[in-house]
Amino acid sequence: MSTSDTLRAAVPTSPSGGIRALARFGFAAKGTVYLLMGVLALLAATGQQGGQTADKKQAVLTVQSLPGGPVLLGLIAFGLLGYIVWRFTQAVADTESKGGDAKGIGRRIGFAASGLLYASLAWYAAKLAMNGSADAGGNTQQTLTARVLGWPGGDWIIILVGVAIIGSGIYQIYKAYSGKFHKDVNGSDIPGGQQNTVYRLGQLGYTARGVVMAIIGYFFVQAGRQSRAAAVGSTDEAFDLLASMGPVVLGIVALGLMAYGLYMLVQAKYPVLRRI
Repeated sequence: MSTSDTLRAAVPTSPSGGIRALARFGFAAKGTVYLLMGVLALLAATGQQGGQTADKKQAVLTVQSLPGGPVLLGLIAFGLLGYIVWRFTQAVADTESKGGDAKGIGRRIGFAASGLLYASLAWYAAKLAMNGSADAGGNTQQTLTARVLGWPGGDWIIILVGVAIIGSGIYQIYKAYSGKFHKDVNGSDIPGGQQNTVYRLGQLGYTARGVVMAIIGYFFVQAGRQSRAAAVGSTDEAFDLLASMGPVVLGIVALGLMAYGLYMLVQAKYPVLRRI
């Protein structure tokens, strides 16, 4: 194959091809962020220099000090934008065939919401890449929680949000042990000797992610029960809680998040993208 043929094959030539490329960039960027969070937490658990319990923005910030940091940050920002586009494509085009009934609409709204969760992170990475600095924006979760707590019945709303997040965490663990997570990776393209390893990575990764999500949900429940926005926490505080249980516990979950990040990188290489 000539060089020109190779270039033509690498550049998407249709809208569907472009969306597929964006989705794969998105999985890779998401995997990189989780891998960084896991590595930083593992260093903290083992008492190594540079270790810290970091949320997604803090993990992205560490990229700035690496060789070619601005370029890497730009790629992460672009990748996360691709992930947002893919999630909205799932929602609008109903690529997962969820349908138009109430349950289906709810699932499709969930896809869009999942993408939006990464919007502020994408913008943060882009500003770091362009300006060399960016405002992390304070604790947005606590600010929003404080506002909701001021509403009539706000305590119960926050408690219900927490219960929903805990439920999502439990569902992540269910996906891990039911094998449902593996339907988004084209296992037939993975070399035979690596398929079981990749599957185990996914199981460990989804389990660890579920544990962290459940802890974050617990923080929301406590914030509602206490009518105290400061009780809300993110991944950073979830890691701190795990660290209080001992470095072994933190280390295991950190390894799990690293496994999740690696699994996302595998998904970027061998994705199953339906109806695109």
